[in-house]
This record gives sequence, structure tokens and C-alpha cells, in this order.
Amino acid sequence: MPKTHMILEQMGEQIKLARLRRKLSAGLVAERASISRQTLHSIEQGCSTVSIGSYAAVLHALNGLDSDLLLIAKDDALGRKLQDLQLSTRKRAPKKGTLYDSD
Repeated sequence: MPKTHMILEQMGEQIKLARLRRKLSAGLVAERASISRQTLHSIEQGCSTVSIGSYAAVLHALNGLDSDLLLIAKDDALGRKLQDLQLSTRKRAPKKGTLYDSD
């Protein structure tokens, strides 16, 4: 999927920039994340075959950025609209003995 590939590339670039801003070597981040330098390179390239666990480990190795993963799909506007469409409001019949009874 081309759009997903572009998103992964952007995410990899952002991870690389975060590492460089912190002045951390690729070897150190790979060691902290318990992955190989080649896997880190693949992550920074946005490779789709790398497990999400490896992405999370690298984010954690960058001083706790893994908590950002909790933002994924947090505000699911489309899902909420679809859910609201499926919710039906039940109409209640009038209670017996009210002014509107026609007995």
C-alpha cells in the first residue's frame, strides 16, 4: 500500500531525527533496544517487514518515546460515527394511567 509505505518512511525519518537530536549513535540505540544495527537501519528507512515490537523497543531506547504508541487510533472519528449510526434510540410507550391514555 503506497500510502502506508510513505507513512512508515516518514516515521522512520522521525525516529532517525530523534536519535540524532539526542546525539546517540546507531550502535548505542540498537544495543539499548536489543536489536541489530541493521534492524535499526531498516526501522529508520521505514521498512514494513520489521516487527512493531522492534519499533517500540527503539522508541523506548530513545528515552521513553514508546508512550507515543498510545496515541495510535486514539481519536477514531470515523469509527465513532459508524458506531453512532448503529446505536438505535428506543421509543418508549406512554405509561398507563397518564393523561394521554385513551382508556
